[in-house]
Amino acid sequence: MNMSDYNTNLSTITEIFDLFSQSARLNIVLAIGSGHACVCHLEAVLGLRQAYISQQLMLMRSAGLVETERCGKHIFYHLSDPQWLTLIQRAAELKKIELPIFELPEIDGCVYSGKSCKSNK
Repeated sequence: MNMSDYNTNLSTITEIFDLFSQSARLNIVLAIGSGHACVCHLEAVLGLRQAYISQQLMLMRSAGLVETERCGKHIFYHLSDPQWLTLIQRAAELKKIELPIFELPEIDGCVYSGKSCKSNK
């Protein structure tokens, strides 16, 4: 393998860390956790505008960090792999940083149950 092959692989990793350089994206990952979340839930717990959260989720989805599931008129986001959450938690442990714990609230008109839409049926 020549040096340009290594740089290609490393650039993929740097793109991931670049995504995590934005604290809002870290908080989104922490809020979603091992469950599912709709933008309305993220808006409620993070105190950020819906449009901003949607923009961040779009970037994270393009990078393959989150996936979506439609449930009626709502779109729920979940991590594509739980190891993304583990990576953030491990980094916090290394720096002895306590991470926030988010509890997603019930929102009138939203069918959130903390699980996949399929398990709501």
